Amino acid sequence: MSNSLAITAGQATHAGRKPRNQDFHGLRLPEGTALQSKGIALAIADGISSSDVAHIASETAVSSFLEDYYCTSDAWSVRNAAQRVISAINAWLYAQTRQSQYREDAERGYVCTFSAVVFKAASAYLFHVGDARIYRLRDGALERLTEDHRIQMSRHESYLARALGINNQVEIDYQRLDVEVGDVFMLATDGVYEYMDDATLIDTVSCHGDALDTAAERIVAMAYEHGSHDNLTVQIARIDSLDEQNADDIAERLTDLAFAPALEPRMTFEGYEIVRSLHVSGRSHVFLARDNDSAQAVALKIPASDLKNDPVLLERFLLEEWIARRVDSPHVLKASPPRHKPAHVFVAMEYVEGQTLSQWMLDHPRPDMASVRPIVEQIGKGILAFHRQEMIHQDLRPDNILIDTLGTVKIIDFGAVEVAGIRESVGRHGSDDVLGTSQYAAPEYFVGGQGSTRSDVYSLGVIAYQMLTGRLPYGPKVSRARSSADLNRLSYPSAIPYNPDVPAWVDGALRKALHPNPSQRYAEVAEFVYDLRHPRGDLVADHRLPLIERDPNRFWKGLSAVLALVIAGLLFYIGRS
Repeated sequence: MSNSLAITAGQATHAGRKPRNQDFHGLRLPEGTALQSKGIALAIADGISSSDVAHIASETAVSSFLEDYYCTSDAWSVRNAAQRVISAINAWLYAQTRQSQYREDAERGYVCTFSAVVFKAASAYLFHVGDARIYRLRDGALERLTEDHRIQMSRHESYLARALGINNQVEIDYQRLDVEVGDVFMLATDGVYEYMDDATLIDTVSCHGDALDTAAERIVAMAYEHGSHDNLTVQIARIDSLDEQNADDIAERLTDLAFAPALEPRMTFEGYEIVRSLHVSGRSHVFLARDNDSAQAVALKIPASDLKNDPVLLERFLLEEWIARRVDSPHVLKASPPRHKPAHVFVAMEYVEGQTLSQWMLDHPRPDMASVRPIVEQIGKGILAFHRQEMIHQDLRPDNILIDTLGTVKIIDFGAVEVAGIRESVGRHGSDDVLGTSQYAAPEYFVGGQGSTRSDVYSLGVIAYQMLTGRLPYGPKVSRARSSADLNRLSYPSAIPYNPDVPAWVDGALRKALHPNPSQRYAEVAEFVYDLRHPRGDLVADHRLPLIERDPNRFWKGLSAVLALVIAGLLFYIGRS
């Protein structure tokens, strides 16, 4: 018998008597290190019939789960990884509904049920939201493992009490079961199980044990024949062999991944040769390393030793790898593919030869608009990639932005990123709960407000303003704000006095991006980036600027002339009296 996990699976789905199939299902059978560290996953989703876009929700939920779960840190337990992924999917679906024509009626939006099973080592991990069902067939008996999240109003009327996409947060049923070789797990939507009895399901699986696809297709066909009016989907998985690891799976516990030793040049660590140190911070230490197999250069990031006693920051460190794998953009640093099952806590990222934006600004103290715009635009595209995944970066600053030798700009640090749907599980940490760097953090963070995409727009505005003027727009005043009244006293200082080459309409765009009130800022980063290239009449703020901001020399000359006249008048009056 094999000493690695293996299953045989069968799946089938059909629209049934409905014009569209709103069910979706999927299975992922990885190999190598992914099989050991993540196991085998299958998932099923059922879109609610009241929604015209529920089929999109179902497909998104299953596809995203099977993709994103395998992108999570190997240091996370199955439960931690899967629940974070499901929560993030739920938040994304909810956001799509809120931004759509269905925002006033959630049950017509991007809503679906969701159930998944992850097999790893000698355990099955179940995750369940809604009214699809998960069963286990063992020794000729069929056991239902999940409860329907449905409220029965009458004999003929009921409604879902729980589903993905209905609310911003979701409660997920979870359980872990020991499994044995020969166990059969079955996932089915209500269009199947409401029209099939246990005996028929057992007989069908038993009769087609060597062809589970046939068994699944037969179950779907019989449910249809028995009068089902719904979509029909079923998945069947039989355990053929198990990993010889203990059922508790020693690798599931973060404490079993050791912290890295002190790394030095020429050392070998996890299959990499350390070349040199690149960066040290209070959170991490980054090294340039070379993959011993491919000779490819990578950036190895290990947590600072202080994180051993800080589970919140350690969780944030581990979250970075998942974020890097989820966000697909040429302007966001990528995670290197896993080589093997790790023994230590670390993250391998692509290595980019270049300089930080901080260094670039030192080298270009007075750049022109033609040089600034492409950099801001590329940062904006990177930020947009985060926002599309319902993530807020929260720590955009020149030190976190890298420009390679070809001029490509990349966002390189994700330690403060907030992922929608899992913010409570990660928690906040740091002075005044502000995760980003104070000079670039949006004002709302300092008065207890919640971050949003507009907060990242503000940070990008600060960066653009600093590139053009060599100054921060508000200096330390923002970080000192503790109330709305403090924010109301902030006054935007025009960029034109510090750089006369800044067009008035660009200054207007900066003014809007840097507004202390987030509701008065750009809602999307793309709008700000667009306005840096395309003049808009309503942004030409020159005629509204005080003279001291438009032309300080003329202001002070004029004021001096007025004072001279006043003094002359006073002297004349005193002389007459």
